Amino acid sequence: MSHIRVVTAAFALSIGVGLAWAPVAMAQTAAPDVAASTSKEARKAQRKAARAKKNAELKELEKQGYQPGGDQQNYPQNIQDAQRKVDAQKAAKGAAASAP
Repeated sequence: MSHIRVVTAAFALSIGVGLAWAPVAMAQTAAPDVAASTSKEARKAQRKAARAKKNAELKELEKQGYQPGGDQQNYPQNIQDAQRKVDAQKAAKGAAASAP
């Protein structure tokens, strides 16, 4: 019996959220869309550049020992350690480049 109440409450909540956001979604479509004003090729180039940047960041993390497909038991700590190493490496490069 409590399972039915939980499902009913979840359904009612999802309808309430949908109705609450409907005016916002309609207001957004009524305003001029910035994404629609850019050309398809420009959007494609932006996505491609963003994907390349993310792939480069992932490669840097992998060089520092992070394995996305590996053991995920210590997931947050693994990626944080790799990010700290990348940040330290970038800081060292920045300090070396600014040295006379």
